[in-house]
Amino acid sequence: MERETVDLLQPLWRALVVFRLLTWAFACFGVWTRWDGIVRPYGAVLQLAVMGVWTLISSYGYSRRWGRRNTRLAFADLIVTVGCMFATLWAQPLLDIRAGASVLTSVWAAGPVLALAISRGRDGGLLGASTISLALLSLRGVEHASKILSNVQLLLVAGLVVGYAASTLRQAGVRLREAIAAESATAERLRLSRSIHDGVLQVLAQVQRRGTAIGGEATELAQLAAEQEVALRTLMSTRPTVASGDRVDLCGLLLPLATTRIDVVVPAAQVLLPASTAEELVAAVKEALSNVAKHAGPDARSWVVVEDLGEEVAVSIRDDGVGTTSARLEQARVNGHLGVSQSIRGRIADLGGTVTVRTAPGEGTEWELKVEVS
Repeated sequence: MERETVDLLQPLWRALVVFRLLTWAFACFGVWTRWDGIVRPYGAVLQLAVMGVWTLISSYGYSRRWGRRNTRLAFADLIVTVGCMFATLWAQPLLDIRAGASVLTSVWAAGPVLALAISRGRDGGLLGASTISLALLSLRGVEHASKILSNVQLLLVAGLVVGYAASTLRQAGVRLREAIAAESATAERLRLSRSIHDGVLQVLAQVQRRGTAIGGEATELAQLAAEQEVALRTLMSTRPTVASGDRVDLCGLLLPLATTRIDVVVPAAQVLLPASTAEELVAAVKEALSNVAKHAGPDARSWVVVEDLGEEVAVSIRDDGVGTTSARLEQARVNGHLGVSQSIRGRIADLGGTVTVRTAPGEGTEWELKVEVS
């Protein structure tokens, strides 16, 4: 039901049904006005009857979801329409048609061109227009190609314009469905967040305070409660990472890194980067946090801060640990410890970005990673 609600192509399909019915009526009127000039009038009546039956069948199909979901009906429409064009021979000899007698299908023959344009876009419209044009050319003869040039041009233009419009509407429909899904997910997340905040988080905070106050074995319980509180708050603050095209939200990838010892601070708006760039940047951040866990000391805390600078994105990873010196970092690289040189500096260098490190004994360490947005 939701897919039907956001099907922006429905107006085009409905217009096609109306076009089919009106052009069949127009073909009937054309036969009536030229009745005396038709060699075999009852052949024309039989042709109109076949066209009328197929108009009802195709219109019913285009009015239903099964007829719009694939191109089988549109291709069948093309084949039947070409057959109806050649059925003009029931009413008029080929020599009369090439001498100037009308092809009785008239504008009705453009129906499958529009149907293929709606279902398959520009390429479908061009295929339908080319097929109908070739059928018309075979009836009129090559020597009369210049006389039917205007009809061919109209068919090609109709196929291109309607095909382009259908492709644009189809893309808009996809974006609309994604927006509706994201909005629904956000609303549900907010509802759950309120429920969790009013219940579970308050209980965990109370356990943490009481456990810390009691001391002893209750301290471990308080620590577990604190970790679960952070995990729940992180879950509540997460947001979808996928954006349009191949771009993702860097903030959505970094927020799950938060723990009781790691704070992640991100802008309210999305920070969009190419997926490959974001993945490498997150990997570098994880390596920096891993170094904090290994070398900064057991009580060290870390802060990850994301800044959108317009043409660049800056991510800083700061800790309040024991710190080190630039000489020791260089010595670690010489000794074969490649975490800093390859996992951090190497990754960012491959992205065309820059890495700045500030550290001193007893003053912690701060990494600043910058990459271009595009």
